[in-house]
Amino acid sequence: MTSVLVLNAGSSSIKFGLFEISSRTPALLCKGLLDEHEAKPRLVATSPSGETLFEKQKDASDADGGHLFADVLGFIEDRFGEGLRAVGHRIVHGGADYSGPVELTDDVFTRLEALTPLAPLHQPRCLAPVHAISAIRPALTQIACFDTAFHHGMAPPMNRFAIPKRYEAHGLRRYGFHGLSFEYVAGRLAEIAPELVAKRVVIAHLGNGASLCALRDGRSVDTTMGLTPLDGLVMGTRCGSIDPGVLLYLLQHESMSTEDLQHLLYHESGLLGVSGISADMRTLLASKEAAAREAVDLFVFRAAQEVAVMANTLGGLDGLVFTGGIGEHAKEIRGAIGERLAWLGVNIDSTANDEGRDRINAGHGVVDVLVIPTNEELTIARHCVAVLRSGAD
Repeated sequence: MTSVLVLNAGSSSIKFGLFEISSRTPALLCKGLLDEHEAKPRLVATSPSGETLFEKQKDASDADGGHLFADVLGFIEDRFGEGLRAVGHRIVHGGADYSGPVELTDDVFTRLEALTPLAPLHQPRCLAPVHAISAIRPALTQIACFDTAFHHGMAPPMNRFAIPKRYEAHGLRRYGFHGLSFEYVAGRLAEIAPELVAKRVVIAHLGNGASLCALRDGRSVDTTMGLTPLDGLVMGTRCGSIDPGVLLYLLQHESMSTEDLQHLLYHESGLLGVSGISADMRTLLASKEAAAREAVDLFVFRAAQEVAVMANTLGGLDGLVFTGGIGEHAKEIRGAIGERLAWLGVNIDSTANDEGRDRINAGHGVVDVLVIPTNEELTIARHCVAVLRSGAD
């Protein structure tokens, strides 16, 4: 059985999926979670239906971080044979050079490491599994798939900052992220609502990380994240857009080091910083604390505000799509964002929203509103198949 393993590294764990690639469309064989940041690192693999296939827990993480990766590869061989062709990785930042998936050679790896200052929280987490698997299986093909690639075609003025133009030559411009998610959702939108493909659509990827994408003809023309994944919406622990004067104040008058400021912006801000309670939207929605409500209200306000910004880029709004952990599951957030966007023609049907239907707009609303679950792992698997077939030609 020929397969590819997909690794989707987050800030504290790695989701993975194994896909059979002999047929036209990659088929999920198993999925799981690899967590090396728990007190007892663990690995869990399940079937597509949720049946536990393999589970392992260790007393402590090994120094080189490779133990659980070796266990994943061992489980795959024991369960599915030795047909693993490649490992595909979600890499957050591809910079100006990478507009599509590429095989991870030593040179590519070095160039991606150099982009770490643009995504200091995410890039090292994405690249660590590449290094670990190279040490275990040096002959195994590894493929990078980029969160920035879907936005690569963004043109001026949407991809520019209002700073001296000489810095643009150094790579300081707006790149955008969550591209693997947006790519999948755009493809699903074309399948379930083809009438919207040529129209003006905003996709809202709302989760612990959150961003919007303005979509026209299935392509990204604007997005809320910029040079780094800090920009744009309020997120779980990230601040989103902020007055640069605040940063200058913290550096000059609070005597913060750049390391302290980076930690504040990435780890202590967002929903966690505003509420002082949690970065988890589920916890905040269940809380009766006023601070929890304030954090939720700010999240909703900023999301709705930025939808209007994306609509300005598009020259109007015909469709709004919710995806991501919050976008797919938090009906309260969808409803509240819809209320704030009523002036723009968004009208959400409360029953359809409560039931989590695919379409949740009221019949008299002028904007189609949909909920489409994302699948970054399948997108990565498809890219891996394309790279492998291209190499075989």
